[in-house]
Amino acid sequence: MARKSIERNISYDDVRKKYYVTFNYGNDDSGKQIVKRKSFNKITDARRALKEFEGDKVKGNVTMPSGYTVGTWLDYWLKSVVVPNREATTVYFYEQIIENHLKPELGYINLQNLKPSQLQRYYAKKLSEKNDKGIVLSPNTVKKHHNLMKTALGFAVKQGVLLYNPTDRVEPPSVNHKEANFYTPEQMKELFELVTGTRLEITVKLIGYLGLRREEACGLNWDNVDFENRKFIIKEARTQAGSVVVTKGTKNETSARTPYMNDELYKLLKEEKERQDKNKEVFGSEYNKSNLVLVWDDGHPYRPNYLSELFTKFVETTDLPHLTLHGLWIIVNKVDK
Repeated sequence: MARKSIERNISYDDVRKKYYVTFNYGNDDSGKQIVKRKSFNKITDARRALKEFEGDKVKGNVTMPSGYTVGTWLDYWLKSVVVPNREATTVYFYEQIIENHLKPELGYINLQNLKPSQLQRYYAKKLSEKNDKGIVLSPNTVKKHHNLMKTALGFAVKQGVLLYNPTDRVEPPSVNHKEANFYTPEQMKELFELVTGTRLEITVKLIGYLGLRREEACGLNWDNVDFENRKFIIKEARTQAGSVVVTKGTKNETSARTPYMNDELYKLLKEEKERQDKNKEVFGSEYNKSNLVLVWDDGHPYRPNYLSELFTKFVETTDLPHLTLHGLWIIVNKVDK
């Protein structure tokens, strides 16, 4: 005999000896009625489940089944929210975390079934297991995974796909605030002497004297070098999103500024401008017209990551303590981040 209705939203299958409850979620955005069914061995369990469901609907504690997995939701969030509203570097950074870490580990889970315990285990795994390159992720890095999930799942709550954000019920990794390497005035002087005459000289002295970020030094063009008034106009930055170089505005409104050009920078940049003008004549039509300060002989701009790598390797050849270009910026600006 076929399954038959015995009570409102409850039916009985006398072959399988089970009770089936129909949970009516209402209509979706297209007007289609959404229902789910679940079986129970006892009529009392079926009635209790139906009563709890209907009570939760009245209280607003029921969400429409979405069909999203964690992976498909992250794809939707990235495309619909991040790409239109964030810098290309941020998009690239999020893509790497999602594709290389979150989707392989959590992507298959139904979004509405994602439990805080699964996130907690994910953090623990990332903090203990080596990846295919033999590297264990740092707490700082895993905390960035947590922050991404917190934002993406928070958007799911805002859109009514989730009732609550699972990341609010976990313990995220503790961030280690590392102090930047400290250089004495004597060591800074030695660094400036060692880079003199090298490809790194202008980069290091722009950061060292003016406190520019690497991206700001790479984005400085000759139109914003005011020799007459001895000042720079800092309003653009060049950075990398993977292999793609991106030009954008400075980090925030306060980053746009006009620092003073001291005598050493004045002389150094005057000589560099003359050198580039001569190279324009030598290379002719093959000279790149970027008009940037930090360029190769043919006018093509340096990749920001190349300068970072070159500087790190350069410092390793000296007796100075380990330092990166970002670390140099931290020292000059006396910040801890």
